[in-house]
Amino acid sequence: MRLRRILSTVGLTGLTAATIFTTGPVTAAVAGGAVSVPNNVCVAQNADAKARPGGAAKADPNELTAEQAAARESELRQALRANAKMGPEVGIAAIVTIPVVFHVISEDGTRAGGNIPDSLINSQMTILNQSYAGQFGGVDTQFRFTLQSINRVTNAAWYPIVYNSTVERNMKAALRVGGKGTLNIYTGDLSDNLLGWATFPQNTLNTYDGAVILAESLPGGTASPYNLGDTATHEVGHWLNLYHTFQGGCNGNGDFVSDTPAERSAAFGCPTGRDTCRNRAGVDPIHNFMDYTDDACMNQFTAGQATRMQSAWTAFRAS
Repeated sequence: MRLRRILSTVGLTGLTAATIFTTGPVTAAVAGGAVSVPNNVCVAQNADAKARPGGAAKADPNELTAEQAAARESELRQALRANAKMGPEVGIAAIVTIPVVFHVISEDGTRAGGNIPDSLINSQMTILNQSYAGQFGGVDTQFRFTLQSINRVTNAAWYPIVYNSTVERNMKAALRVGGKGTLNIYTGDLSDNLLGWATFPQNTLNTYDGAVILAESLPGGTASPYNLGDTATHEVGHWLNLYHTFQGGCNGNGDFVSDTPAERSAAFGCPTGRDTCRNRAGVDPIHNFMDYTDDACMNQFTAGQATRMQSAWTAFRAS
């Protein structure tokens, strides 16, 4: 699983940031103490609403090692070879429509307690479809999303959602529906001010599969500057097997996508012209949905990312 954007406030104007990639449990230092990070997760902590976005940010990337990334790539290749032996019917269609189930987790049934209205969910579905169709920029990835159902649950014992906790795992085991190709999204208040996290695809489906999103990061929510719906866009990218654009830094295979320029570390705000890998072609892909910039700065996937997601769909989620 992946966890997105970890930010904590420094006074009223600053932001500090740390990004964590791991295929085994690690401990991440965040404001207020250590946090245990689960396997294969991308985590994001939202800035305090009182902090001014755009302050100084210190990135502390702890990404997948080259060996860990290579192991995941080997799993992808093996799955594609296995599927190829089954015949052409397992290949991706011209357009893949993914059913989406929203599980709205609430503490007490109020908006303040996580019970966001249908209007925010419908707006999020619109943003997902526009983003993955390339309507804001970039390419059409050939993925579309349709809202299958909204499941509202009031349970104070599940609130806030604490990532990689026994409670989270039990919650998902009780609620998750559908097969490997059904996207289950869980919304609510999240532990440690996180924006969200999502699982990578795997050969074997387990009930932990899906994406967890801060409820107020949906379009029209209160989590500015992350309230235009791109937290979900980003996390669904992980669910479809995309890495961050800064995976691997300036060296090696990076995010294993050839048309995303190399990036030394995560970008925050919207730093136009940022170029952290001057020995590599292109400026930092700050407008890519898989970076860490503000929602208003993100607007695109690349053709290479689309191909990678399509390959992962064929390998892991199409059956």
